[in-house]
Amino acid sequence: MTLPILYHCPDARSLRCLWAAEEAGVAIDLRLLPFPPRAFAPDYRAVNPLMTVPGWVEDGRLMTESVAICERIAEGTPLEVRRDEPDYWAWRNWLHRSDATLTFPLAIMLRYTRVEPEERRLAQAVEDYRAFFAGRAKSIEAALADGRDWLVAGRFTIADIAIGYAAFLATRLGAEDALGAATQGWLARCTARASFERARDRQRDWGRSRGSDPAGSGAVPLL
Repeated sequence: MTLPILYHCPDARSLRCLWAAEEAGVAIDLRLLPFPPRAFAPDYRAVNPLMTVPGWVEDGRLMTESVAICERIAEGTPLEVRRDEPDYWAWRNWLHRSDATLTFPLAIMLRYTRVEPEERRLAQAVEDYRAFFAGRAKSIEAALADGRDWLVAGRFTIADIAIGYAAFLATRLGAEDALGAATQGWLARCTARASFERARDRQRDWGRSRGSDPAGSGAVPLL
């Protein structure tokens, strides 16, 4: 049996997919790439012409959207919220919100603090998009205000992984002050899960084998 292949850069959006696979107990062929692949892994273009991560190859088919890949991994497991469950549409909404609403402003912050050369960095853009993220992160706080442990369905699902990655990235960009107290407690529960620790251990092992530790160095990939 051929395992699905996950192409991944440490702590990029593809971490969602690795985390979901670890949580679901799905065996994968993990292929770690130097960041950014477009500069340092030219052969990857033959797999994914976009040169972005994640790249998920299964039965000859390519998927490139991290949340869609998480849905594929979650299928038939407790990480999925089924259509006959009351929280199904809330779950689907969180999955779409994770990138369209929450990760997007963080990507702008990342670009203008870490990626662009010094002379092109824009402090005003960073502050504007930090405020953009902070306003939209209130939706997480509101969802957790009743003391629930997880976002939907009374259990940990890929909604927590998809949104949890965005909150985790915010902490890596120094924007943890945009997260409310309930959100910070929820994020701590998410990142304390053995599956998250295993996912990050796997990328650390790759870094150490190359004489570096990209997952623990403080460097954040462009998303």
